[in-house]
Amino acid sequence: MRVLVVEDERRLAAALQRGLQSEGFTVDVAHDGPQGLWMACEHDYDLIVLDIMLPGLNGYRVCARLRAAGNESGILMLTAKDGEYDEAEALDTGADDFLSKPFSYLVLVARLRALARRTGRRGPQALRLGDLLVDPARHLCSRGETEIRLTAREFAVLEYLARRPGEVVPKREILEQVWDSAFDGDPNVVEVHVSAVRRKIDAPFGRSSLETVRGVGYRLAADGG
Repeated sequence: MRVLVVEDERRLAAALQRGLQSEGFTVDVAHDGPQGLWMACEHDYDLIVLDIMLPGLNGYRVCARLRAAGNESGILMLTAKDGEYDEAEALDTGADDFLSKPFSYLVLVARLRALARRTGRRGPQALRLGDLLVDPARHLCSRGETEIRLTAREFAVLEYLARRPGEVVPKREILEQVWDSAFDGDPNVVEVHVSAVRRKIDAPFGRSSLETVRGVGYRLAADGG
């Protein structure tokens, strides 16, 4: 699931990015209203965590413009203010939920998962490729009756490939979707995670479903075999 965090407090934004990534989300960050609005219009996000007090363009106006443009991403607004009028204004401008600072990180994650279910941005339907099951709603992977344990990042890589069965998916695209659009680390991190996934979903079962297409990317067999 891809999330945009629009928050001008850089330490909080960085903490949210690290925490949500550890939960398996792909996270981009913007630090002001205009940048957040531009990123939300340029990319398809499942969820947007939007601070209200932003430089350049406040969260109310960002939210209103996104809704006017037909953007259907789930929006959770954050504010240091506390009061029913602020909450009412946030909801009236098109936000789906509201959370006052300081907030519990566990509550934030729970709200985001609940929001994803309500908005339907991430469908609960499991992905089946032969006897390989990838179930995003339950964060479950299995072959036949055997459950396969994957890390959050490994699961995100497999899920993305499973949504494109039989297609060759470029490494750069996986980086942008599973890590973030501004990733500037070693791109070989994709190969490391793909290899880890292959060892878990193929090797123990005598399969070869996850293929490396040299110089291009990776392909997951449509039949899971």
